[in-house]
Amino acid sequence: MTEGGRLSHPVRSFIVLVALCQGLLLYLASTGQENDWWPFNQLGGLVCWYTLVLTVPSAMTLTVQRLDDWRFWQHSVGLLILYLLLAWWAAWSATGAPGLDSSAVLVPFGTTVAAALFILLPFFQCRLEHGGWQVPYRELFENAWQNGLTLLLMLLFVGICWGVLELWAALFALVKINFFHDLFQERPFVYLATGAMAGLGILIGRTQHRPVQIARQILLAIFKGLLPLLSFIAVLFLCVLPFTGLAPLWATRSAATILMGVLFALVVFVNAVYQDGEIERPYPVWLRRLVEAALLLSPIYAALTLYALGLRIDQHGWSDQRFWAVFLAVILAAHVCSYSFAVLRQRESWLHPLKRINPALALVVVVLVLLANSPVLDPHRITVASQVARLREHRVAAKDFDLEYLRFESGRRGYWAIAGLRNDPLVLGDSTFHSNIGRVLARRQRWQWLSPEQRERLSVKNVADARNLIHLAPGADSPGDDWLKALLSKQLGSASCLQRGSDCVLLTPDLNSDGKRERLLCDLGGMPGGVICQLSAQNDQGKWMEAGMFNFYGANLQVVRQALRSGSLKISKQQWPDLDVGGSTARIVPVNCNSACAF
Repeated sequence: MTEGGRLSHPVRSFIVLVALCQGLLLYLASTGQENDWWPFNQLGGLVCWYTLVLTVPSAMTLTVQRLDDWRFWQHSVGLLILYLLLAWWAAWSATGAPGLDSSAVLVPFGTTVAAALFILLPFFQCRLEHGGWQVPYRELFENAWQNGLTLLLMLLFVGICWGVLELWAALFALVKINFFHDLFQERPFVYLATGAMAGLGILIGRTQHRPVQIARQILLAIFKGLLPLLSFIAVLFLCVLPFTGLAPLWATRSAATILMGVLFALVVFVNAVYQDGEIERPYPVWLRRLVEAALLLSPIYAALTLYALGLRIDQHGWSDQRFWAVFLAVILAAHVCSYSFAVLRQRESWLHPLKRINPALALVVVVLVLLANSPVLDPHRITVASQVARLREHRVAAKDFDLEYLRFESGRRGYWAIAGLRNDPLVLGDSTFHSNIGRVLARRQRWQWLSPEQRERLSVKNVADARNLIHLAPGADSPGDDWLKALLSKQLGSASCLQRGSDCVLLTPDLNSDGKRERLLCDLGGMPGGVICQLSAQNDQGKWMEAGMFNFYGANLQVVRQALRSGSLKISKQQWPDLDVGGSTARIVPVNCNSACAF
């Protein structure tokens, strides 16, 4: 491996210059968004731009050794083409319909392609050094750790630099010189300075090998000390499991996540102890046998994880989250099964088959990531097909079918599927479900967080349109013109229900038992994680006024929404009244009050 200290002066300058240009390109994208420039005025253009700017230059700064090496430029151009295709596909999935939650597509995309790039870089670095792909495992190990610690050092360096600049600005602000404070907050300076700092941080990481190696040895020593403890925990759990049974495991509803956490930690710790495969057998014999026992039993964890995920998929079908959970579980299962094989086949050194297993598994992971971010293993196609099939096969009732999830969080394919259901014979025979589909398709975003300009543009202006927009729950009185006029004049706090595409239902209960029906207007799609109901009542003069608000958080919102649509409402009176003492009102806090108590 080429020592970072032997990087030529042009190469060092190149690293800083590329990072500086990276900051400049990110600033250009930010400015283009503000000024509506092409291609920054479209999500697809932004996805492609940010993907290429964040990946290709980063790979160049971490791997460059000589500027006249054609293999280096071959790698850069190859990455540019590959990641442009991946970004184009992600942009296609995240666009194509109004109001799609692009983060549901782009967050997994960004996370997985970044991981794939990190895995590929050591292979590129070894090829630059040796001229071919067949390289010693020791150098793959060295390069992988060097890259990871270099990136951490870069982030630390950038943070320290900005801390110094903030101190600089604050110091001069003491004497009323605000020039530096204003300068350091200018966006061009922020982007360019951060780019230069990042380049210098990477350069430090690549040239100061000794400190980086010391940091690595400290981390590896920590992992080496903890591996026997982790192995003991893993073996002990499996010894206890036959006595407890699997029922408590499934009751947690987070079993797969915890089990995958154990597998991930085991894989990382074992590799930290194994290092480059050149060390002598670690630990005393009895401790080594404990670690080997944990590795031999680890496929049981993998089987339990996949079984737990299989149960969830059988109950609720595929979702994007379950796809990526299975994706990770399969990768971890492949690792631990291979490591169990290594325990059985070890000969001249401890776990010596890992020298061949780890590089092969790394390349398999890269291939799987590329397939999962392409049409071949598109998670959104799998999710949409699964959910629609469950509806058509009557494994899920229409009232329980999560239209909003497919409409907003499954990308373009989810929107297409919902639109296609409108003409499905199964849906045409259910007028309520058909109207719900139309209402969901009409919404321009999942949560009604709109700017004043958007709110004004999308709001209805007359009583007839408002009446058609609000859904009446069964048994509810028809809203009178006086109430609708009060709503339109913003006397009542439910303006979001006047926006086209809103999802609101009106109930008319008599909550205070005075013989008069109030108006309870519930916004079922106004905010994530909750449902808000605005209560209005008539005063003595017959004028509609706001009376209060009900918030439903943390419950099964699908059930809450369905109950409100059907007009199912139970009124619970307070057991103890409020106290008014000297003009101050207090509500009782029950002795056994928990988080469900209302204050």
